[in-house]
Amino acid sequence: MINMSDTFNAVLPAEWVPQSGIQLTWPHAGTDWAHMLTEVQACFAAIAREIAQRELLLIVTPEPEEVKKQISATVNMQNVRFMECETNDTWARDHGAITMLDSEGASLLDIMCNGWGLRFASDKDNLITRQAVESGFLNGRYVNRLGFILEGGSIESDGLGTLLTTSECLLSPNRNGQMSRDEIEGYLCSVFHLKQVLWLDHGYLAGDDTDSHVDTLARLCSPDTIAYVQCTDTQDEHYEALHQMEEQLKTFRTLNGNPYRLLALPMVDKIEEEGERLPATYANFLIMNDAVLYPTYRQPENDQRAKEVLQEAFPEYEIVGIDCRALIKQHGSLHCVTMQYPAGVLK
Repeated sequence: MINMSDTFNAVLPAEWVPQSGIQLTWPHAGTDWAHMLTEVQACFAAIAREIAQRELLLIVTPEPEEVKKQISATVNMQNVRFMECETNDTWARDHGAITMLDSEGASLLDIMCNGWGLRFASDKDNLITRQAVESGFLNGRYVNRLGFILEGGSIESDGLGTLLTTSECLLSPNRNGQMSRDEIEGYLCSVFHLKQVLWLDHGYLAGDDTDSHVDTLARLCSPDTIAYVQCTDTQDEHYEALHQMEEQLKTFRTLNGNPYRLLALPMVDKIEEEGERLPATYANFLIMNDAVLYPTYRQPENDQRAKEVLQEAFPEYEIVGIDCRALIKQHGSLHCVTMQYPAGVLK
């Protein structure tokens, strides 16, 4: 049995613990969204509407008055907080604070995002967490972990001491290339007080530029349940890698030694932009207090099947679809643009 007194000394909470709110970092003309700004801002507004109906919403933006014009007619503005701040991009999952909880409250870990393995500029985004804490938007102890490269989208926690991740991302030579796998695992276990790290060694999405973040492939839905992307089309380029991922997931065990309940999400039918396949995935959902927001892609059969699987994973939650075709044009989706904060952190 798991000793709960041990795990609650300091834990990396699961996404489903009670939340205070969600962070969005808003797209503007100075980001890579400039060529499709109206389209992506409409998507962000739809996400903001669903979040602010239920929880607090922190919007990080260099132009708060402009964002207010975009959302005030459709969003519950009483639940919206604006932090004015320069930004490079919009991927709050990867530059937002990673929260840990202990008996004294929240620690807000500021961990370095180096542009997904030195692909993109991230200098402004790496200043957001410190500013959010110092300005009082986030309440907790600021912890500087900027000496280690890690993105929030690359890790999944069950809140009990298990971390799920992918070896392709965390072992990328352009992240912490000076460290071995054992050293990286030791660091993660030390910082996050883990009992086990589950390394997925297979699985990818064409068009992905994160080195296979786990939140695009397989997600913890409870301490004993994982939802994952399944490919059943033997002619699809992903078939072999995702089949190997599925087989490896079957070998994983909970801390109690039991196999996980595995729920298969459908593969999104191919979506291309200028001849490039985009990394559309139903695994990129956001767990909130009473709802799960999941990306849809204007594929009615697949969208509905994904909703049914998520309803099975989260029987007490409302499952809400949001069209995220805009987001995948910059190689991310719904979970990638959000970061949740546990109760008491966002006020």
